[in-house]
Amino acid sequence: MLDFSKNYFELFGLPVDYIVDADHLSTHYRELQKAVHPDRFANSTEQERRISMQGAVHINEAYETLKDPVRRARYLLDLKGVDMGNGQETTRDTLFLMEQMELRETLEEAPNKPDPYAVIADFMADIQQRIDVLVDEMAVQFKGSTPEQLEAAKENLLKMQFLKKLGNDAESLEAELDDAL
Repeated sequence: MLDFSKNYFELFGLPVDYIVDADHLSTHYRELQKAVHPDRFANSTEQERRISMQGAVHINEAYETLKDPVRRARYLLDLKGVDMGNGQETTRDTLFLMEQMELRETLEEAPNKPDPYAVIADFMADIQQRIDVLVDEMAVQFKGSTPEQLEAAKENLLKMQFLKKLGNDAESLEAELDDAL
């Protein structure tokens, strides 16, 4: 049966690292899901069915965490003992915060532009490029894992959370524009 004491990386047979092999993750996810699928335990005891269901939930949570760069970074920082506070912490990088204000203004002005969809598409591409840069930086920071590098990874995670929220807001705005048609 499933060993609930393993961390998510161990569960999927992956090294504890920020960059994960997506193919390996997906393959092992399917294998683990098959092993604990409730249908396999239909004729088992109530306790075995409950453990099977808990295993499926645990595997899904682990998979969703490792596949998402933000959740994976938060999980990895937690594994490495970095305090993330109560989730209300924000970046101290004032230049980044000013850029965020400018990006938010760009997004808010998009509906008033001649081609708001093009503005939103460019905006989302810019956001993704910024996230990709942070992912690359975090890969290096987690490799070294010195206290300074982990603090820098934490700072980059806070920035990535801002950017993800802006990306989600852009998608919502695009949906609102679609609904208005």
